[in-house]
Amino acid sequence: MKNNLYEYVNWLENKALPYWSTLAIDELGSSYEKINANGEPDITSDRRVRVQTRQMFVFSVGHKLGWIKNGFSLVSGLENYISKYAKKPGAIHYAHLLNYQHEIINDDQDLYDIAFLLLAYGWRYHVFNDLNALNAANELLSQIDKQLKDSPGGWSEGSYETKFRRQNPHMHLFEAFLSLYKFTNNAKWLAKAGEVYCLFETCFMDLEQGVVYEFFSKNWEKAACDKGNTVEPGHMMEWVWLLRQYQKYTQAPVDKICNILYHNALKLGLEENSGLLLDEINIKTLVSSGTKRCWPMTEWLKASLAQAEYEKASTYNYLQDAEQAASGILTHFIRSTAQGAYVDQLDKNNDVINDTAPASTLYHLVMAGVEVLPLIKEFSHAS
Repeated sequence: MKNNLYEYVNWLENKALPYWSTLAIDELGSSYEKINANGEPDITSDRRVRVQTRQMFVFSVGHKLGWIKNGFSLVSGLENYISKYAKKPGAIHYAHLLNYQHEIINDDQDLYDIAFLLLAYGWRYHVFNDLNALNAANELLSQIDKQLKDSPGGWSEGSYETKFRRQNPHMHLFEAFLSLYKFTNNAKWLAKAGEVYCLFETCFMDLEQGVVYEFFSKNWEKAACDKGNTVEPGHMMEWVWLLRQYQKYTQAPVDKICNILYHNALKLGLEENSGLLLDEINIKTLVSSGTKRCWPMTEWLKASLAQAEYEKASTYNYLQDAEQAASGILTHFIRSTAQGAYVDQLDKNNDVINDTAPASTLYHLVMAGVEVLPLIKEFSHAS
């Protein structure tokens, strides 16, 4: 079982991080949006601020683990870039999108972006003792509570009108709040995580169906149209891992929910012939497009390890699932021909339909690596 997990972490340390921290950074210190199939960065893609903040997380983690030596300068370069180019004069928030010429083309404040900015601030404080990042996290929380807090709970999607509210940005806020609590021990971050947990219990999770819904009305009712029936096995796995993190700090009784979500994600979303998770399923019709992206596999890997930790008395072999998830990533998504690259998505026949490597996926890959490392160390001590 060890081989695939070792190989996965080895790829992150010796191929992925060295590439993304050098050739995928431009002359202004920002990250390119994606790598093309030929291994060269796409220099003409628009730049999402969310990608820059995810890379702050990646390089902070890489520095912490010793995978790169220059994490602080990389993170500083990313911070300088968004501070210079992603704010209009007098604005208090970062814009959502720049073009490849570094001009703002969407000035919206976006909740999903904010979640990853908070995550990056937390890790920067943790790894580099960056008090400026911690202060910025506190200021950003105050700002979104004043500007984006929405009834009957949670935050709005951003500074713009939307047809639906989504669980996804709130899931990532939950992640950021838990990280900030872990690194600061400041109870206000755990309290904020508790707000999201309340939404999860009362709105996002359908205990009877055993799924997490994606799209909702303004009042957090499941969207009435067909989008309301959309479920994503990758997000269900991601919630398992996050709920186990929350359990560490609060002793919240999440065992039943985690077990239901984990096994339903496999029941609904695991494609038997490939061993890969489907992107999404209509829970009413059980119809899926059959596409599979890379990131749900990383979430399965994380969830399987979390379940193995908390369900030690279970007869189910969660570590075997971790091996299968790692094997699926290595076999189907990691490119052997391009240094540090991966493919984004496969079709129903498992042929590549998106052969670019989005920078945004590196966050998922690295976070899974963080979860795998303690198990590898345990193997090493036992051998």
